[in-house]
Amino acid sequence: MRQLKRILIVGGGTAGWMTAALLSKLFNGVYEIVLVESEAIGIIGVGEATIPAIKKYNELLGLDENEFLKRTQGSFKLGVQFVDWWKLGHSYIHGFGLIGRDLGWLRCHHYWLKARASGRVSDFADYSINTAAALENRFMRADPKMSESPLGHIAHAFHFDAALYSRYLRGLAEAAGVRRREGKVADVTLRSDDGFVQSVTMEDGEVITADLFIDCSGFRGLIIEQALKTGYEDWTRWLPCDRAIAVPCASTEPFTPYTRATARTAGWQWRIPLQHRTGNGHVYSSRFIDDAEAEAILLANLDGEQLAEPNRLRFTAGKRMKAWNRNCVAIGLAAGFLEPIESTSIHLIQSAIIRLVRLLPDAGFDPATIAEFNRQTDFEYERIRDFIILHYKATQRDDTPFWRYCREMEVPDTLQRKMDLFAANGRIFREDEELFAEESWIQVFLGQGVVPRGYDPLADLKTDAEVAAFLDNIETVIRKCVAVMPSHADYVARHCPA
Repeated sequence: MRQLKRILIVGGGTAGWMTAALLSKLFNGVYEIVLVESEAIGIIGVGEATIPAIKKYNELLGLDENEFLKRTQGSFKLGVQFVDWWKLGHSYIHGFGLIGRDLGWLRCHHYWLKARASGRVSDFADYSINTAAALENRFMRADPKMSESPLGHIAHAFHFDAALYSRYLRGLAEAAGVRRREGKVADVTLRSDDGFVQSVTMEDGEVITADLFIDCSGFRGLIIEQALKTGYEDWTRWLPCDRAIAVPCASTEPFTPYTRATARTAGWQWRIPLQHRTGNGHVYSSRFIDDAEAEAILLANLDGEQLAEPNRLRFTAGKRMKAWNRNCVAIGLAAGFLEPIESTSIHLIQSAIIRLVRLLPDAGFDPATIAEFNRQTDFEYERIRDFIILHYKATQRDDTPFWRYCREMEVPDTLQRKMDLFAANGRIFREDEELFAEESWIQVFLGQGVVPRGYDPLADLKTDAEVAAFLDNIETVIRKCVAVMPSHADYVARHCPA
């Protein structure tokens, strides 16, 4: 058994420096880690919203949360607001964390469905502390001493400047021993006997060898695709958006603790509030709208003054056939791309790094290890894919050709099974270690107008009066909790001003 000696990361940006920072922290000098990047090659750098799982990554690095937010002009995120997705004029929030509380065997939403069937109408948002607080632009971190209160179960993620985050992680990685090599990779050499990657050659002629190569070169897939010809699985038939335009604008009030995703005629627009600016972008399908019109829609719907020229991106939704091929592991955009509607891009970087650590090979690169990494990666991408497709498929919109296409398209069997089960009796089951919890699926199903025909029969063990009292209590307690929370702006100003 021969151990790895050198790990070469090709590409910087969020993926490269997240990888370098965590590996250098966890490996503590056991392996030589080199990162090559070129200042002349721009980074995508628009992934500025996250999900709560990023806190695990930051904890592994030992980051102080307030310091991290100060360094990245960050803010807090309680969920995502979806505007005009189900139908024009309608909005809902997919809030992180718990929905109400369980009663007996069942989750809260089954009692809400029972009450709804008996004529009681109440906004489902009233039963989530995250959603109720977001709508009031209030925020506080969960108080662990209040485990019996909704205030002890607030789940949060972050918005931050991706370029500042990369710079912050670069400093940590270099302090931990990572060697950065400036320059462009001109060529990749494969071993003649087994096709493994032997080295990369820089533009100035330097040859860099390694045992393990990590491809963080973005959409180009410099090693995983250009050299190893791994192949790409195209999911455009389910996720037709293939373009994005990003542009920052000046901050405006209120300082919202959530990401907003507003459906447009052939895609959707994001809004991400940071301390020093607001990030905006338009994700759209070039089959249904041209670039000029898409840009005009984005610029006409900014909250504040435009602060830079638009950044234009082209992509194909999908993933590599293998994220790990021979002795190369692709991380970030080199591994695949799912549009950022649920802020999963940075999570997919994080989960790939942690998966690599858990399945770290020796220099023999056992095929079983590689196969398990790829199996877990495929499962994760496919389940996130299904969750994103649901936002498009479950709509009443028929006002444009794009939305008619989305309404009428067939969806993967894995998603159709979930849709059919929920539509029957409101049941949803998390499979293995898929990313999105049952609460996330419930909120998006209901928010997109998928109201089940029935509910779990065990809900009838409680009378209508008992159910009403149960729901009223949750609603009242959450309302009182939100009332004592500070505004998001005040909380940031007090704890983590940049």
